[in-house]
Amino acid sequence: MSNEVFDISTNSLIALNIVIAIMMLGVSLELNWQDFKKILIEPKAYFVGLGLQFIAFPMLTCLAIFVFQIEVGLAMGMLLIASCPGGNLSNVLVWMSKGNTALSVSMTATASLLASVMMPINFSFYTWLNPITRPFISNISLDTIEIIMFVFLVLVVPLILGMFIGHRMPALAQKINKPLKLFALMFLVVIIAMAINRHIEPFLKYINVFFMLVFLHNLMALSIGYFGAKLFGLDARHQRTMALEVGIQNGALGIVVILTFFPTATEMLLVTAFWGVWHLISGLVYAGYFSRKPI
Repeated sequence: MSNEVFDISTNSLIALNIVIAIMMLGVSLELNWQDFKKILIEPKAYFVGLGLQFIAFPMLTCLAIFVFQIEVGLAMGMLLIASCPGGNLSNVLVWMSKGNTALSVSMTATASLLASVMMPINFSFYTWLNPITRPFISNISLDTIEIIMFVFLVLVVPLILGMFIGHRMPALAQKINKPLKLFALMFLVVIIAMAINRHIEPFLKYINVFFMLVFLHNLMALSIGYFGAKLFGLDARHQRTMALEVGIQNGALGIVVILTFFPTATEMLLVTAFWGVWHLISGLVYAGYFSRKPI
């Protein structure tokens, strides 16, 4: 598989970043400071969940890449996905699967805040640590601080602004909440379609590789959440919750990070984009299965 520059103008890239921020704004309109206080009710489950998401998943992804000698471009995509915060779709899926929805909302909100630091640090550290990806990262100028500032602007600032609007201007928040959610869903579909369509030939040629890689990586993420929670003695509701919090990642953010900092990384882009499609399918299948299972 060959790399080529993803031809996107500076203005288009700025527009993509703004849209990601608007997506986050829409999601955060329903959040409030009480969601963070819920952490105090179940601190063990909360910290186990964050540990599985920000420590176990990236670390085990790095190990799997080394053990199975994954090609560098694909490995970079896997590490970026493993470093992303959880996606907000997880909250709906946790509710469908009879998990702990309140804890899911708290974890997603907190993960989005922590991601401004943890995502760049994890990605930089594990790409440097892994001998397969180290040559790639050594040949580019990766500014961790720049990525931290980028994630902060597109995730944390709109998250805080959305919570402020929801608290201070509830009527406005209620009015714009549904349109922003619809916009977010449509944009997620568009950005994934755009990423795949731009590289449709290599994607179709190696779709079996992308499918198996993303399928197994996502299965690993779901398993880390589910069995990790079980290992720490959490009950069935929390096991279902942790599986989805770890297995549903913010793929749209990952794509925009690639377009901004790694425009020549075709394989990395396609892995991230296909993950954005697949985790919706796997999450719905998972939630549908457990929705029929008693707690």
